[in-house]
Amino acid sequence: MKKSFAKRFCALAAAALFGAASAHAVEQAASIDELLKLIREAKIVESREFRQREAEFQRAQANQKALLEQARATLRQEEARSTRLEETFDENDLKIEALRKQLDERLGSLKELFGHLTSAAGDMRAIVRQSLVTAQYPNRADFLDELIEKMGSDTKLPKLEEIEQLWALMVQEMAESGKVVKFPATVIRADGERAEQEVVRVGVYNLLSDGKYLSYDNGLISELARQPARRYTAGAAALQQATAGYTPVGIDPTGPSGGSLLKALVDTPSLEEKWHQGGIVGYIITGIGVFALLLALWRFLVLSGVAAKVNWQLKHPDEPRENNPLGRVLKVAKDNPGLDAETLELKLDEAVIKERPAIEAGLNLLKIIAMVAPLLGLLGTVTGMIVTFQQITIFGAGDPKAMAGGISQALVTTVLGLCVAIPTVLLHTLVNGRAQRVLHILEEQSAGIIAESVEKGEG
Repeated sequence: MKKSFAKRFCALAAAALFGAASAHAVEQAASIDELLKLIREAKIVESREFRQREAEFQRAQANQKALLEQARATLRQEEARSTRLEETFDENDLKIEALRKQLDERLGSLKELFGHLTSAAGDMRAIVRQSLVTAQYPNRADFLDELIEKMGSDTKLPKLEEIEQLWALMVQEMAESGKVVKFPATVIRADGERAEQEVVRVGVYNLLSDGKYLSYDNGLISELARQPARRYTAGAAALQQATAGYTPVGIDPTGPSGGSLLKALVDTPSLEEKWHQGGIVGYIITGIGVFALLLALWRFLVLSGVAAKVNWQLKHPDEPRENNPLGRVLKVAKDNPGLDAETLELKLDEAVIKERPAIEAGLNLLKIIAMVAPLLGLLGTVTGMIVTFQQITIFGAGDPKAMAGGISQALVTTVLGLCVAIPTVLLHTLVNGRAQRVLHILEEQSAGIIAESVEKGEG
């Protein structure tokens, strides 16, 4: 019992002094002597490890101290170098200031000349980059970039050859502005395809190719997505095919690649686009107008045929036919030879009245369309103004484009209403005149028959 207690006590003491490994070794000991032996061996091992760790720590400490001394030495060297550089900078600054004064004194009036030269080169660079001449002669602005960079430096001055080149570039721009030339170039078509085409340059105003107007921007030549009217593109095509002489063609002098005039022509809506601006009311007016036109043409053709048959019947009164109104009226008189004048007059009036609806068919409808079309135009006007005021409420009155749709609808429907009403009135007058002439012949022949009957009765 005592031996076991002593072994446990030694194990605890070994664990406290030498760690868990020594304690485990003590647990494995078979006797007290063996236990003391194991403890001495574990103590020797631990002492050796401690001495190794202490040596490593001292070597690391010495290394860090050496690095610290090296860093301090480098800092002292850089501080000294910084001081020398500051002194050199101050000396160079004084030298540069003196050299600038010397340069200004030697330049004299040339300094003002170079200032104007720089300004002229900058203006010329802006012109050249947008000029259509650059489309024919690319990379002209590269020389100007180099010249402006050189003149902006304090250590470089432009050479006489460079100044002469700038003057030559200005003269070239003026000379090319009055020429109409052809040159090959890569053109971006409206569908995005690139093609090598012959391009016509009209001064510095417009580029043309294959009867279409082109634009030039950032070194790229492209077709306008929307072309002006046919009369302008036809002139462009004729100019490209011409070899000499005078060829009329539309150009835009307000700016290179087409300015405000060309844009106004391109943005001008066609008749079809104007018609679509009328909206639903415009479509209704157009439908009514087409119906009125067809109705008027149909009635005019019918009455023309009736008038032709009536004219034939006038030449042959003794042969009444039922294929025309006058023949049917004459047949009534022929079928009732023994009637007195009053009865015959009533029967003839009845026959004429029966013919009147067929002769005057469609005339009232044409008259109604002529009156309704302007009212529909007014309806479209009111609707368009409502849309305009709604746009003003939402977006304000500062953007005219936001109100353009409603105003277009208001004006287009009014025009459509008048365009339908005026021809319809004329057509109604024409058709009504033809109908009244036929009715006049019927009434005239009826009155003649009655007069003839009265004369026979008196005789």
